Amino acid sequence: MDRLSENKGGYSDCELTRFLRERAMQRNQPIQRSDAWQAALMRAKKVDVLLLDVDGVLTDGSLFYLGASEEIKVFNTLDGFGLRLLREAGIAVGLITARSSEAVFRRARELKLDHVSTDCRNKGDAYAALLDQQGWQPEQTAYMGDDWLDLPVLTQVGCSFAPANAVAEVCQQVDYVTERSGGHGAVREACELILEARGLLSQLLNTYMQAK
Repeated sequence: MDRLSENKGGYSDCELTRFLRERAMQRNQPIQRSDAWQAALMRAKKVDVLLLDVDGVLTDGSLFYLGASEEIKVFNTLDGFGLRLLREAGIAVGLITARSSEAVFRRARELKLDHVSTDCRNKGDAYAALLDQQGWQPEQTAYMGDDWLDLPVLTQVGCSFAPANAVAEVCQQVDYVTERSGGHGAVREACELILEARGLLSQLLNTYMQAK
C-alpha cells in the first residue's frame, strides 16, 4: 500500500496533486531493462524472422502421454500473444523441432506460424534448408533453443536466445538468456526484445491501449 492509500484524508490539495502527478509520470516511464537486454538489442535490429525450438522453449519441457501414442503439451498464452505481435509487425515466425506431434501442429495452426520443420535430428541442416528456400541471410534470423541439439543453429543466427531453464552450454553461447523459463513467457520476452530493437514495441502497445 502506498502513502496516498494509507491516508487519503490527511493530505492537502497540493500534496494530493503532487502524488497524482508523480503517479502519472511513473506510468509513462520506460520499463527498466537489464544490461544484457540492452546489449542484445544491437544484434536484433536486423531480425526479420524468429525461429523456435518447442520442448523447453514453447513448453516447460514436460511430456505427458495418453495411451499408446497421444501426447499432451502445455503452451503459454503470453508466448502466443508475443508471436502474434511479431506477425502483426511483419516478422515471420517458425519452428525447428526434433519431435513431431499433433499438439505442435495444432498450436502452429492456431498461431498461423509461417514455417514448421519437425522431426529435425540435425537442426543445422534444417536451418540451412530454410535459408536456401526463403533467401534469408543469417543476420536476418533469430533462434531460441535450450539444449545441445540447438547449438548448430544458435551459433549461426544473427540473434540467439535461450530460456532461463536452458542448459549451461547453451546459455554460454547465446546473445540473451531470458528471465523467464520455457513455457512460462520466455518466448514473449524474446518477442518484445526484437520488437523494441526494430522500434516497433511502443507503437504496438499504443495501438492496443487505444483499441475500443
